[in-house]
Amino acid sequence: MSLAGQVWFILGKDIRCELRSKQMWIGMGLFALLVLVIFNFAFDLRVDNKAAVAPGALWVAFVFASFLGLGRTISAEREQGSLDRLLLCPVDRKAIYLAKLLGNVLFIGVVEIVALPVFAILFDVPFAAGALIWIVLLSTLGIASVGTLFSAMAAATQARELLLPILVFPLIVPIVIAAVRATGALMAVTANEPPWLGLIAAFDAIFLSLSTLLFEYVIEE
Repeated sequence: MSLAGQVWFILGKDIRCELRSKQMWIGMGLFALLVLVIFNFAFDLRVDNKAAVAPGALWVAFVFASFLGLGRTISAEREQGSLDRLLLCPVDRKAIYLAKLLGNVLFIGVVEIVALPVFAILFDVPFAAGALIWIVLLSTLGIASVGTLFSAMAAATQARELLLPILVFPLIVPIVIAAVRATGALMAVTANEPPWLGLIAAFDAIFLSLSTLLFEYVIEE
């Protein structure tokens, strides 16, 4: 079976498991919506400060909700023993990583699709939907690429829920900052803004390449 076929086979298995349980989607979605509602009531949102507060609220919701899903990427399979059986199969380790990565991007993306209309209603800020989709997609890819790698590392420990954010947060800070600033630039036009979307894409390329190469060594330990 080709690499693409292996990726599709593992990804299909993960999607079927999540459709049966729905634990990840429900937990992530409720958390993201709760964060947006809390931020909306916690700040005095006037016309002059909405554009300053709204991007941060949106990405706090997305980042923390994504960790709920990333933490279950491999830990659930390791607990059930299915990961050991998967590693015994003649499957390229890169295929396992890419399938888990695509699954995380898909699961997080579903939550973001649900949360974005709620965000637009609660904060009532103007933005270009097409440009925001690219920012969300590229930023989610970067967060998931790092999170998938370190979830495999943290899954082998007892304190994985605590260890995963500690490992991932320092690495994704550039992506989160760029995502917040790029989202803010859509809501309030400012002069001399750096190319935030290009910076996110550059970080994605670096993280994705390194994670793909290192995953084989991490998952075997």
